[in-house]
Amino acid sequence: MTPHVLIAGGGVAGLTAALALHAAGFARVTVVEAAPGIRPLGAGLNLMPNAVRELDALGLLDELEADAVRTRELRYYHRSGALISREPRGLRAGYHWPQLSVHRGTLQRVLADAVRRRLGPSAIVTGVRVTGLEQRPDGRPRLILTHREGATGGRASLEPDVLIGADGIRSAVRAALNPREGEPPWNGMLVWRGVSRMDPGRAGTFMLIAGDDRHKAVVYPMAERPGGDVLVNWALAMPADSIAPAARGDWNRAVPVTDFLHHFEGWEFDGVSVPEVLRAADAAYEYPMVDRDPLPRWSHGRTTLIGDAAHAMYPIGSNGATQSIVDGRALAHAMARHADPADALAAYEAERRPAMTELQRANRRLGPEVVINLAHQRAPGGFTDIDDVIPPAERREIAARYAATGAFDPETVNAGSPYEVAVNAP
Repeated sequence: MTPHVLIAGGGVAGLTAALALHAAGFARVTVVEAAPGIRPLGAGLNLMPNAVRELDALGLLDELEADAVRTRELRYYHRSGALISREPRGLRAGYHWPQLSVHRGTLQRVLADAVRRRLGPSAIVTGVRVTGLEQRPDGRPRLILTHREGATGGRASLEPDVLIGADGIRSAVRAALNPREGEPPWNGMLVWRGVSRMDPGRAGTFMLIAGDDRHKAVVYPMAERPGGDVLVNWALAMPADSIAPAARGDWNRAVPVTDFLHHFEGWEFDGVSVPEVLRAADAAYEYPMVDRDPLPRWSHGRTTLIGDAAHAMYPIGSNGATQSIVDGRALAHAMARHADPADALAAYEAERRPAMTELQRANRRLGPEVVINLAHQRAPGGFTDIDDVIPPAERREIAARYAATGAFDPETVNAGSPYEVAVNAP
């Protein structure tokens, strides 16, 4: 009999895993989501070509591109406004798939709609969270699920054949497997993010990352709206003295833009004014920059972790959602190739965990964005010629090393998906 796979978490990782498992022939897949519904929350994100390749393999590219922007160029700037580097992205960089800038809510909607179409409307159950987990002697998980409907609630016990923890940086599944881990560690930086509606002439046509070793701004267009406005995603970071413990992992704490706008007055980069973008925001959200320490183990019997539950990392290099999507495809591929679910999860982990551990560490070293720090350290007052500050070969090596770590260098991506399996493989 086809195993019953339960996925805890209806975010990007969990929904992608459900679709990938269905494509591999697994019919009994259930996604439980703690929120009362799949709602278009969050701000923007960038999907690297390796993730777009996997979404294309799942038949979702056209629908996703209808409400996204192809990222064609990335520019790094010194805080003074001087250009550090400009890099072609996606198709312009020789990939067979584009890099996409998209609202997280759009991506989640596309994924959730596809899950309901392909697996049935009951495949996603909202208002249900995992609140207890233990391993049976045969490796199967025994879960306690808590659900709430209106003013009432209840608890139920369930023993699926496989449990996938896709429930984010504060994963209940991860906590049950690692009860002594504690809170996500904070690196001392505070992040603000939001979405603004801009006139196309003021929105820019490129993705920019700018700043110094203390302040950073990320700005890029991600969708056109009816009437001609462009949705612009932005994220800002700077050091903070302290945060409330409850804020760690809470991405939706609303704050007034005026709380931080003054730190970025005068920031303008080739026609894109950061203060102008901020003043056009509908709302702003604040959170501490946290991640998770790499785990020595993701899989326990027939239970494993994917996405942020497995390898939450700093928002650097566009790898959060990107690697969550690849996780889902890799997991389904391993499940289709191994009759024993425990063997499948072990194989999935053996492939993904070492690379993701290194990527987590690379992001703590600032990944490719380290060029901003280097430029500031070597030329704090600005420069005339960046080649005198960071030679071209050094800049290329930084970018190439990071791309190879995340397996999104053009040669690897263009070789095609390594996760294709025959439908109905089980």
